[in-house]
Formats: sequence, structure tokens, C-alpha cells
Amino acid sequence: MRGGALQRNEFSSTTSGNTMDTVSKAKRSALMARIRSKDTTPELVVRRLLHKLGYRFRLHRKDLPGRPDIVLPRHRKIILIQGCFWHGHANCQLASKPKSNIDYWNPKIASNRERDKRNLSALLADGWQVLELWECEIRAFCNIEERTIFFMEQNTPVKN
Repeated sequence: MRGGALQRNEFSSTTSGNTMDTVSKAKRSALMARIRSKDTTPELVVRRLLHKLGYRFRLHRKDLPGRPDIVLPRHRKIILIQGCFWHGHANCQLASKPKSNIDYWNPKIASNRERDKRNLSALLADGWQVLELWECEIRAFCNIEERTIFFMEQNTPVKN
């Protein structure tokens, strides 16, 4: 249609009081498909830092709860890189609440947070030391190097 009018079938419809999505379903699908779960920019930043500091690590070990991002088996340490939106980082601008399809997103993010808690508890119970870094902290480079060095130099006894 001309004059900027939109055809009804081009955009997501409003459901159960939610606001309408501002992009077409095809565009939204393409945007969501570009989001990766591995090798994200924040993850690569931390991996480069660890490598620069002389540490060697394993990635996404399937035998550990939650498939942690970075595993340093020799040191019995794990570094989790959490995306602020996906993991519901409290009081963070990157973790803004979705305005469309909230009936899907609110339970989804809540279940992600619950799963994160379960995985963290299981890792700690197994004797792993865990450092959790958030996407916003890595983007702003908020003492990431200092925190990582401090974490790696800790010699807290671990449970066998």
C-alpha cells in the first residue's frame, strides 16, 4: 500500500494486551537468528584476556551443568559470561523488559534465571569456583582484567 499504510498481515498482531511488534515476523526472525549462544563478542573479549594472561582453557564442556562458557580444569575454575537480556540482569539497561510478546518473554527470562541458579549450585557443589561476568561489565570493561586476575589467583580450597 502507498503512503506508509501497513497491511495487517505484514506485522505481528497484538495478543492478550501486548503491544504490537514494530517489525515484520520475517524481519524479527532474521534478527533473532543472528543472536549466537557461543563465540559472542563479550566471550571473545574474556577469552583473549585469559590467553594474554597465560591461561589455557576449554570451552562449553558438555559434561558440566549448563555447559559453562570457559572452563579451566587445571585450576578447577569456571567463568560464565552472561548476556544481560537473556539472563535478566537486575538494574541493567541492556536487560530491558520486552514490550511485545510479554506472555512469552517474562516466563522465558524467569526460567533462564532459575536454570542459572540450579547450574551454579551444581557447579559449586561439585567443587568448582565460579566467576560470573555480565555483558554490560565486559562492554564497559569494568575492572574485568583485575577481577579475572584476582579470581584466578585465589587459592580457595576446592571440594574433591
